[in-house]
Order: sequence, then C-alpha cells, then structure tokens
Amino acid sequence: MTTRRERALGALIGLAVGDALGMPTQGLSRERIRSTVGPVTRLLPAPPDHPIAAGLPAGSVTDDTEQALLLADLLIEGAGRVDPGRFAVRLADWEDRMRERGSLDLLGPSTRKAVQAVLEGVPPELAGTTGTTNGAAMRIAPVGIATACDDLPALVDRVEEACLVSHATSVAIAGAAAVAAAVSAGVEGQPLHVAVALAIRAAREGVQRGTWVAGADVGARIAWVLERSARGEPGSTVPEIVALVGTSLATQESVPAAFAMLALHPDDPWAACCEAAGLGGDTDTIAAMAGAIGGAVHGPAAFPADAVSTVLAVNALDLERRADALLALR
Repeated sequence: MTTRRERALGALIGLAVGDALGMPTQGLSRERIRSTVGPVTRLLPAPPDHPIAAGLPAGSVTDDTEQALLLADLLIEGAGRVDPGRFAVRLADWEDRMRERGSLDLLGPSTRKAVQAVLEGVPPELAGTTGTTNGAAMRIAPVGIATACDDLPALVDRVEEACLVSHATSVAIAGAAAVAAAVSAGVEGQPLHVAVALAIRAAREGVQRGTWVAGADVGARIAWVLERSARGEPGSTVPEIVALVGTSLATQESVPAAFAMLALHPDDPWAACCEAAGLGGDTDTIAAMAGAIGGAVHGPAAFPADAVSTVLAVNALDLERRADALLALR
C-alpha cells in the first residue's frame, strides 16, 4: 500500500524518470533507435550527434520536467491558481536561461509563439488560441496532484486555466485534461483502469473548452488504444500504435500513445516508460506522461532506485518539497 504523499511524489518522479529515459531518443525514428540503441532498458546518455540533446549525460531531463516544475511553483505561489501573464514571463525567462546554458531544448512551437505574443502585448487569454501541440499535456501533472478528481468539471477548469496562455484549444485542453485526471485519480489511490476511465471522461469534457480546432478526438483515441492493447502483445501492438496513432508532438498522437504504453504494462510503469522511449518521435514527452500517471498510481517504488537517484542527482531536483506543497493545495 502507498500513501497519498508517496503517490504525489511518484507522479513527479515518474515524470522525471520517463523524461530522462526518452531524452536520448527524442526526435529520432523508431528504426534508428532500434538499430543504434536497441530496446531501451536503462538510462542512457544522448548520442554525440543528437540534434537536440548532444552531450547530455544519462539521467538528464528535458523541457518536459523543467516546465512541469515551473508550473508547480506557479500553482504553489498562486494558491492553486495560475496567472497566465506571469506564466508567460516565467516561460520566457526559462528559455533565456536554457539558451545561456547552450541548450537546444527550448520552448515548443505553440508555447514559443504564444509567449512571444504576450510579451508583445497580446492579452494572455488570447495568446494560446492556436496552440495544439502537447506542451500543455507534458507539464500538467502538478495540476493533477494539486486538484481532487471528485469534481471533474472543476478539475478541467484548473487544467484550462493552466493551458490558457499557450494551448487554449479544444484538442490541447482535452489532452492535458486526460493526463491531469489520470494523475489526480492515481494520487487519490485509484487503480490504473479507474484512472484511465476518468481520463477519457476528462478528455471529453476538455474538448468542449477553448477554441475549437479540427483534430482527432483524444478521448476516443485513448479508448481505442486501450481496446487494442488489451487484445495484443507489445511486439505486435506497438508498431500498430506507431503507425495508426502516431508519436509526434501533436496532442492527439502523443497523449493516446502514452496511455497505450501504460495499457501494455499496467503493473510496471518503468517498463511502460522504457517502451515509450523506443517508440520514435516525441519519446521524452510520451514517456514523461506515462511516467507521471504510472507513478501516481503505483508510487515511486515502481521505478528502480538507482534510476531515481541518478535522475534526482544529475538534475538537482527538489521534488519532495513540491509534492508536499501541491498536496497541501489539494
């Protein structure tokens, strides 16, 4: 049995560990990963010729974890609320610091466009009306920790608020709502199948929010990958997920792909994250989302202790304080 505190901490640890597993394979094709790395079974450094992460040691996290923790701090400072204008400024400052460090892992396309618009005077509530990528879903786990899942519309309200500045579209809010709801249910002590069912409901609520954009239905895709995963083995199902769902930074691809990895490894979030890291495409984000949900359901002990200690040490992460403060908001 795990405590609520362990599950909250597990969500943040799972996010970071999944992110670090996917760091060296992000942006690479599935074929290249299979030919150069093989199955991902441990934390690896980035290849020296990696287009984004070259030079990063094993265990390094990416923008997924760093932006999630930035959002966590804003939630804590705002007593559970997110000021979109302040969020835009924090994101811009974060990117400046990353550039100073020589990092190429910067803001995604939707977030960069929206943040620049805010800095140029566009009202924050209007800046994110074209953002459809997975930037909101990748960093939303702190909202799930801080917000109970017994009032689903209220939970989606908090998700929408966190999406406002950069991803205020129906598809982005739906994807972020699915991840946040699954994390929240896990923190509450619900098993994975209950958390996923709530995620589908949250996606259906979220798609009614924000600016409508054309795109595949996130909730329907999650339901489909669950059904498909229940009928197959990873060896046959994973290529089908890659081909028919996709693994790009599009919300309607990466979010269902993360749920598919959990469905294939329901009792082992580490295995789900390793599987995600080998998919090709936006592997760090898919593995981070799967890790956050799996960590919330199973707690930090579901991940190898040496991997957890490496990720915490390499990135100097302060997760316990944030988990406690987010739970206090809950």
